[in-house]
Amino acid sequence: MCRWLAYAGEPLQPSLVILDAQHSLVAQSLDSPLGAETVNGDGFGFGWYPVGSEQGSLPSIFHSVEPAWNDENLREITDAVESPLFFSHVRAAAGPPIQRTNCHPFRYLNWLFMHNGVIHGFHELKRDLTFAVDRSLYPHIQGTTDSEVLFHLALTFGLLDDPIAGMRKAVQFVEEIGRARGVDHPMQGTIALADGATIWAFRYSSEGRSRTLFHSVDIPTLQEMYPDVPRLKLFGQRARVVVSEPLNDLPGAFLEVPESTVAILGTEGYHYEPFMARAVPA
Repeated sequence: MCRWLAYAGEPLQPSLVILDAQHSLVAQSLDSPLGAETVNGDGFGFGWYPVGSEQGSLPSIFHSVEPAWNDENLREITDAVESPLFFSHVRAAAGPPIQRTNCHPFRYLNWLFMHNGVIHGFHELKRDLTFAVDRSLYPHIQGTTDSEVLFHLALTFGLLDDPIAGMRKAVQFVEEIGRARGVDHPMQGTIALADGATIWAFRYSSEGRSRTLFHSVDIPTLQEMYPDVPRLKLFGQRARVVVSEPLNDLPGAFLEVPESTVAILGTEGYHYEPFMARAVPA
């Protein structure tokens, strides 16, 4: 339904990957070979933690209902700022209206969240899912998307204390409610979550056929593999991205995240953990 990118590492001008990469996120918004929709032009969002942010600092966000390729402010902002951790998302609306409050990433305190996918049958499940959101969190839901409800369910189920457990409980609840209402495969998608220091990237679907998700190989390895590619010299040694689709055609530059897995990107690089019991395709 959408495409997204998450970066962590040395402070970087976000435009280097959002706009200027061979297959940048903006290029993917026009032509997404691996996506469920080829064009993702129903708005976009950019969220970033400023350089020097302390643990727990509020990230900045910018949303627009313009197509990403048609909004000059995206270039202005991503050229002007530097950030050690940022998210960007391009949207293909699948029912909920095109409005700024429906653009990702979503923010709560120091947390950012974005989703590529869908809760199938959301119109039938919406009442049960939204009423399960904690009363104190409910006023923070500003839009009408299934993704924002999923984020607030995860917050309700303890995301702030344990991001993986909170997200797992939220997805399990979606599946429980969905199947009780006759939806065989309620959950689909990839999810990115960050607290300002760590990125959690989830790949999961109820039917075991999830949206694509990749992460980059570390820069020292890439520079050794491709010493004659000048662009690689623009990135610091800790620079890494998690993406819906690879940003270039260099063989071996991106690795696919397995199904039913969370890839965790911290100061020491990536490691994987199982997310949910692996779904078996029907």
